[in-house]
Amino acid sequence: MNVNERTVIFDLDGTLLNTLEDLMDATNFALSELHYPTRTMDEIRRFVGNGAGKLMERALPDGARPFDHEQAMRGFRAYYSAHCEDKTRAYDGVMELLKQLKEAGCKLAVVSNKPDFAVKQLCEKFFGGIVNCAMGESQGIRRKPAPDMVEQALLFLGAKKKSAVYVGDSDVDIQTAQNAGLSCISVTWGFRSADFLKQHGAKIIADDPQQVYQAVMRL
Repeated sequence: MNVNERTVIFDLDGTLLNTLEDLMDATNFALSELHYPTRTMDEIRRFVGNGAGKLMERALPDGARPFDHEQAMRGFRAYYSAHCEDKTRAYDGVMELLKQLKEAGCKLAVVSNKPDFAVKQLCEKFFGGIVNCAMGESQGIRRKPAPDMVEQALLFLGAKKKSAVYVGDSDVDIQTAQNAGLSCISVTWGFRSADFLKQHGAKIIADDPQQVYQAVMRL
């Protein structure tokens, strides 16, 4: 792969940004509004990865009323839109990684199951001027692990699959890369363990951002 033709598509939550506390606060705000028990950090960690709707579905207790999900989502979105930057931070070494890749001539994209407004807001705050394309969950396009958002990002960047690699921290990301026909680099500092990732088919493992850079340069 020619270095000047490489495209690197990143997941966001658990890969570039540690968003867990803000997601927990928004989830627990929505649950509290409905007088349901709140969830722990470890529970939220297990629940994330398939979008806000699935997060709330998992967070609601057994026996929740059918209309509670819609009401909980309204509460989650209202709270998260105002507080998605409160405790979120970039993982150590991520900014250096993105700058290195950019300087090496790579095109960079972020594709996430997070609501599109939050993806764009957070990417602008943390990675403005570095990431070429940032896409989140929106109507009319299937969420990961469907390949749709990856394919949209490649189209936007004018990039080809043969020169692209996907980087993520979960089984959803491994499936997304497979469905899109891309190689996948799985990172271990996010929301899933190395053992979990290997059990779900991870073939390239990175324990820190510099290992991601090295893996991209080898492809």
